[in-house]
This record gives sequence, C-alpha cells and structure tokens, in this order.
Amino acid sequence: MSTTPKSLFSRGSWPEAKRIADVLRTATVGGALLVGAAVLALLFANSPWRETYFDLAGTTVGPAALHLDLSLATWAADGLLAIFFFVVGLELKREFLAGDLRDPKRALLPVAAAVGGMVAPALIYVAINAGNPDGLAGWAIPTATDIAFAVAVLAVIGSSLPSALRMFLLTLAVVDDLLAITIIAVFYTDELSFGPLLLALVPLALFTLAVQRGIRAWWVLLPLAAVTWVLVHESGVHATVAGVLLGFAVPVLQRRGQQPDPDHHSLSEQFEHTWRPISAGFAVPVFAFFAAGVSVVDAGGLGAALADPIALGIVAGLVLGKTVGVLGSTWLVQRFTRARLSDDLSWWDLLGLAQLAGIGFTVSLLVGELAFGTGTPQDDHVKIGVLAGSLLAALLATVVLRLRNRHYRRIAEADTRDDDHDGIPGAYQDGPADGTRRDDG
Repeated sequence: MSTTPKSLFSRGSWPEAKRIADVLRTATVGGALLVGAAVLALLFANSPWRETYFDLAGTTVGPAALHLDLSLATWAADGLLAIFFFVVGLELKREFLAGDLRDPKRALLPVAAAVGGMVAPALIYVAINAGNPDGLAGWAIPTATDIAFAVAVLAVIGSSLPSALRMFLLTLAVVDDLLAITIIAVFYTDELSFGPLLLALVPLALFTLAVQRGIRAWWVLLPLAAVTWVLVHESGVHATVAGVLLGFAVPVLQRRGQQPDPDHHSLSEQFEHTWRPISAGFAVPVFAFFAAGVSVVDAGGLGAALADPIALGIVAGLVLGKTVGVLGSTWLVQRFTRARLSDDLSWWDLLGLAQLAGIGFTVSLLVGELAFGTGTPQDDHVKIGVLAGSLLAALLATVVLRLRNRHYRRIAEADTRDDDHDGIPGAYQDGPADGTRRDDG
C-alpha cells in the first residue's frame, strides 16, 4: 500500500484546524504590532531625532561581571527572541508528536516546501554575490519566512484563505524556523567555549526533569531557564538556541499517573497559551523596533543601497527564490508521489502562497546582524533589502490571493458549516478518507 497522500492540501483533522485557527488569530494581532513597530522604527531613524533612536538602541544595561552588559538592541535580539524561539520549540515538538505532522504523509509536503524555500533563496543570493566575497556571509538572510508578518498581510487584504493552505503556511514557517535556528547554531557561531556550553546542560537537564514531572511553578522553572540562557550566551552559541532547547524539553503528551489538567491540556499547550501572546505582543515587536530602524541617508540613499549586491541578493532571494523554492518543491512532491491537488485548489493558489512565504523579517534581520555586525554599512543594506523584499513579496501575494478571494469564501463557508450544531463542521465528520471535500451542493 502506498504511504503517499492521495490529495495534496486536504483539510486535515478538526482539532488541528481549530488549533491552527487559534494560533493564527494571535499571529494576526502580533503581526499588526510587528508591522507597526517596524514602521515606527523607520520613521524614528529617518527623523530629525534619529540620533536619539540610535543612542537608545546602543544604551548598555546589565551586569558587566557576568558579561551581560549588553545594548538594548542586543538584549532584544539575544534575550527577547529567545522567548520567540521557545514558542517555536513548543510548536515544533507538538507538530511532530501530536499534530497532523506525526503522519509522514502529511509532513512530507510542508517539510519539502520549507527545504526548497531555504535552498533556492540561498542559491540566488550566492549567485548574485559571487563576485562579492565579503557579502557571501549573508547567504542565509533570505531563507526565512515571517509567519506573523504574512498573517498580518492576510488580515489586511481580507483573504479567506482555506484552512488547508493556512495550515500549510504555518507548518512551513515552523519548519523554516527549525532550519533557521540550525543555520544560526552551525554557521553563525564564531567562537565556541565548551565549558559554559557543557555547564548549560545542567540547568537544562533540571528544567527538563521538572517539566517532565509536571512542575509548573515559575519560581522553579524561570531561574533554570535563565541560567541555561546565560550559559549558552557565554558559550558563543547564539542565545536564542537556548529557547528552542527549553521548548523541546516541555512534554507534549500527559504522562501516565500524572494529575490531569482539568481542561485536558498538556503542559506544552499551557506554556504555549501563556508565552505566545508575550512573544507575539511584546518580544518580537520590540526586537523589530530596534532591528528595523535604518537611516536611508546614512545608508547612501535608497537607490545606492538597493544596488548593493547584498541588498539585491536579499530582494531576489525573498521574492524570486522563495516562490521558486516553495512552488517547485510542491510540484516535485506532486510529481513523484503521483498525488493531486485538492479539487478546490489550483496552482494559482500555491503561487500566491509561495509569494506570501517570501515575507521574511524577524529571523532575516537577526541573521543579517549575525552575518555583518550591528551598525555596519552592510547591516544597513541588509535592513533595506529585507524590508524592500518583504514589501514586494507581500504586494505580489496580495494581487494573486485577492483575485481568488471570492472562491476562498465559498470554500470557507462549506468548511465551517455545522448543520447539526455539534460544534464540529460537517466537512470534518463525513469527508472522504483522503481528505478531499465532498460536493455539498
């Protein structure tokens, strides 16, 4: 019997669809705050008060004895983004242990698309910077997808994107984050101190033991998490890696003999419910405020910045590379598994989704800082390239998806119709086994 899905972009299970809808509602609010913070930073950095902005970003706080006398911009990148990646770790573990992606048939497509969406932009960037050896360090900048920014675009354009495509986009972004944190750990660690790294395993192990035993007390978990973060930071590995490792430690499934949660939520779900709003509503927008501010005048003007191979490679990678990578990988999966698209969808829908995946922001800016250093001319060009590429990808996706929005609304009506009022739409109760939609007419 074949282990490949008969239909690509089938709707999946109702619990997963409901969970994804809840996640995307939070991401929509977070995306709006993210965009607002980026716009505020750009206005501030190009105003008569721009020196105040850069002085604020460079303000140093923290204990020097622990080597934590860091600028506010660094605290935002290393500290607050650790919260973001903690949530990413929770998402990844849940997706592969309890979500629809525990089924290899469903995991194949978004994983392949995420890998393609990483490889193609990197190759395009390298090709454009082949004659610019100093710029090659930024090869990973256009490989990231910012799900909060992408969902904010969907909210603005009012697209009723089908749940299967929303689930695919979110899962692709989560796998994309896993690839990004792997790249950061492997390729952007300049000096590695094994002593602090080995010591970090002690509080990490204690944190793991505590959460595996169901301990939820903040006064136990937060100090262990903080010590883990400090030691990873001291090791030379980017401190956000600590967030992912801590997220991986949290159990997704309830252990036998453990006192069950009254709402039947796992510890992972509870932590995600607590920390996702903090990540989306505070950590990422604050990072965006400090990371997105670039003075166009100091960067040599918009035209000169975009003519730089670094910025050009980023724009081409996000706009062209992501589209080719995601769409091409999806076509290859369809071709070699002999699967077919769901009857309600066409390749135009996937084109819009692939273009939407070209919105790179949070992780792209972080990788740019790691590659070239904060405040360098190259870093300014990275910011302009990321902003220009993300904006262009958003505009192209808007055109394609808006043209199909009336069709999406019909799909949404069919997928959410609950004729028996039992809280579960009928499409998730009696659809065909392969996940294709039945004709409700």
